[in-house]
Amino acid sequence: MSHMHNPPHPGETLREDVLPALNLSVTEAARELGINRVTLSRVLNGKAAVSIDLALRLEAWLDGPSAESWLKGQLAYDMWQARRAGGTNVERRSLALSAA
Repeated sequence: MSHMHNPPHPGETLREDVLPALNLSVTEAARELGINRVTLSRVLNGKAAVSIDLALRLEAWLDGPSAESWLKGQLAYDMWQARRAGGTNVERRSLALSAA
């Protein structure tokens, strides 16, 4: 399975594409989403992850990406960051499953 190289944080997509297309400020978008402005600002600046709650709100708010797509974007970003940081230091083991 190939991994996307340096995927964007989903907040970047919101900040760079969605809010300008809707001609909304962070304050206006937060109000429409029913969340705190600081919470949205942290996501937009990559300081906080898109939560399940926010993904569901974005799905309901926007005519487009599903909640799952927002969460997949967050997962791709988080996994790339973790791998870049070295992942984990665990010994690889072989798992042989027998057919029952």
